[in-house]
Amino acid sequence: MPASANVTSVDALETFRSNLLIYLSKARPALEEVSDAVIRTRVWLQSDQRVFLENQMRRRKRDLDEAQQELFRASISRLGDATVMQQMAVQRAKLAMREAEEKMHVLKRWNRDFDSRVEPLLKEFEKLHSVLSQDMPKAVAFLTHAVNTLDAYAKVAPPSADTAPAPAAPTEGAGATEPAKVSEGGRT
Repeated sequence: MPASANVTSVDALETFRSNLLIYLSKARPALEEVSDAVIRTRVWLQSDQRVFLENQMRRRKRDLDEAQQELFRASISRLGDATVMQQMAVQRAKLAMREAEEKMHVLKRWNRDFDSRVEPLLKEFEKLHSVLSQDMPKAVAFLTHAVNTLDAYAKVAPPSADTAPAPAAPTEGAGATEPAKVSEGGRT
């Protein structure tokens, strides 16, 4: 059996621990950024975009009403060329109004479906976040302890030949004195 263990991978463990710390320092902010993006998207769908589209619909409704009034005025005054222009303006306003209504319909569908589409992904995301925030710090602590233990073990000097242990004392059966031999005549 060799006198000491050959510890050569302490640097590899330390490098792995360092790389793990770098990974954690980058992964946590990335996960927080994704979480913030989900929240921003939900707010955008539920308030910002809804308000924007409602304003667009009001404006386009007002434009449609104005175009229809112009068409009505032009038809009353019997201006033939003007009536064609007003009819085209009414058609453009109706098309713009339909477009805004379709966008509002899509927005309502996304508001309704957002949570059901995002929740399964968020559950997986939360598992990863849990691993990074709870399990990985324990792994870093374990690696730190392992590196320290192996460093301390590697620094222990192997026993030298000068401090070799003394030979063990003989046991009763082996090497005990032999009984005296009896010679002829009964004397020793």
